[in-house]
Amino acid sequence: MNYELFKSIHDLSGHSYVLDHFMILVTNNAIYMFALTLLLLWIFGGKSMKHAVLYAGGTGIVALVINVLIAHIYYEPRPFVTHHIHTLIPHAKDASFPSDHSTGAFAIAIAMWYRYKKIGIPMFILALLTGFSRIWAGLHYPFDVVGSLIVAIVVSYVIIKFSRLLDPLVNSIISIYNSILGKKDLSNKSS
Repeated sequence: MNYELFKSIHDLSGHSYVLDHFMILVTNNAIYMFALTLLLLWIFGGKSMKHAVLYAGGTGIVALVINVLIAHIYYEPRPFVTHHIHTLIPHAKDASFPSDHSTGAFAIAIAMWYRYKKIGIPMFILALLTGFSRIWAGLHYPFDVVGSLIVAIVVSYVIIKFSRLLDPLVNSIISIYNSILGKKDLSNKSS
């Protein structure tokens, strides 16, 4: 079933230059779009936005560490390794499950959605598009992307549950940043 779903999506590629290049753009650059967005939110946001950015970035990092552990325990070859298919971009023949690109995107989006829905919703849409583009390009199976979503949800949930324990660290990072730039404590500024 996973391969059949993969074929139904990947078989759409190769028919439209514009769509293929759009999917390549997303699959190669979405993670940079997330990073740039977090950077801009950090620079121009207040203390609560900086909190959200640190939690989103931290959630993404923890989720990717979980992916590495999963890949060491369970190895799923990529679709182009197991089947004779054409990928839109070259890729290493490393583990397919779960998708690192999708996991990072989903984890950041979910963590941001929890704190700022207006920002998290577009990020989640971009995360969905990232996962879809990975399948379109022939790099992942659909279940790899679903697995990424599950990892991101679980990690986000755990980090949200432990946020009271993490808040002192987050506050310290923000205070250090503000002291380096000579800014006054912006504790009362909410965004």
